Amino acid sequence: MLNHIVIMGRLTRDPELRRTSSGIAVASFTVAVDRDFGGRDGGERETDFIDCVAWRQTGEFVSKYFSRGSMIVVSGRLQIRNWNDKDGNKRRSAEIVAENVYFGESKRSNDSNSTYGGNTYGGNNSYGNNNNYGGSSYNSAPAPSYGGGYTAPASAPASDFAMLEDDDAQLPF
Repeated sequence: MLNHIVIMGRLTRDPELRRTSSGIAVASFTVAVDRDFGGRDGGERETDFIDCVAWRQTGEFVSKYFSRGSMIVVSGRLQIRNWNDKDGNKRRSAEIVAENVYFGESKRSNDSNSTYGGNTYGGNNSYGNNNNYGGSSYNSAPAPSYGGGYTAPASAPASDFAMLEDDDAQLPF
């Protein structure tokens, strides 16, 4: 069976971090997700408000680095919960149990460095989950590290390239 969901949207409020009686961290948050299409008349797009929950280190990460209005990408599974309200009525609610969370936009910065999710391109950074909280993503399972970043060469050696004339006969396609 397959139960995997990915959403991208903005947090409607600051994540609420709580702990279970055994000390396990759990963060609850709601993501506002715009639909890909407009209404029946082709007008304004509707927005869905999707409840999410993140456990352990993922929950701590969300609570520490995301706030109301932050763009977030949540990857996880859809879970339906049955519960009774205070009047004894049976209720159902759907929520996403987050397995991975990602920054959905670049970090706002006043300096000249271009940053994304706390990582500077061209720097010596790690991507993936190695408990690098400033990284572009975090999940609770180990993942490989892709260090080094990307640095574009200042100029390519002249011997690697040959200029083509406007003559179509020289083109390989």
